[in-house]
Amino acid sequence: MEKKIFTIQQISNITGLSVHTLRYYEKIGLLNRVERDVNGYRQYSEADISWIHFLIRLRVTGMPINEMKQFSDLRCQGDSTISLRRELLENHQKDIHEQIKNLQDNLYKITEKINHYKELEGNKVQNKK
Repeated sequence: MEKKIFTIQQISNITGLSVHTLRYYEKIGLLNRVERDVNGYRQYSEADISWIHFLIRLRVTGMPINEMKQFSDLRCQGDSTISLRRELLENHQKDIHEQIKNLQDNLYKITEKINHYKELEGNKVQNKK
């Protein structure tokens, strides 16, 4: 079965990352081993797409680029780094839980303020009668 190959523009369309960002990710080592054709054009695989989607997930959830790079470097070293990668993800997971808690706390306070204003508006309508 023939392996499906994607151009950088196709990958940009699939992932939503700009061509510039994809090149940057490759330059700093987040995207390793991207194959090239005889003319030097990048040839991405379906495995590359999966990895890029995971990188996007890490970035969207607030993982700093340097930690993403650390994770990528560990991934390139193979199975001997599985425990280190898990620990890195567990630490990131804790950070996400903290972000969620902070967002929930802030949402609660905003909801309280909205309810306060609704109450004031209700009193204002009542006082006009």
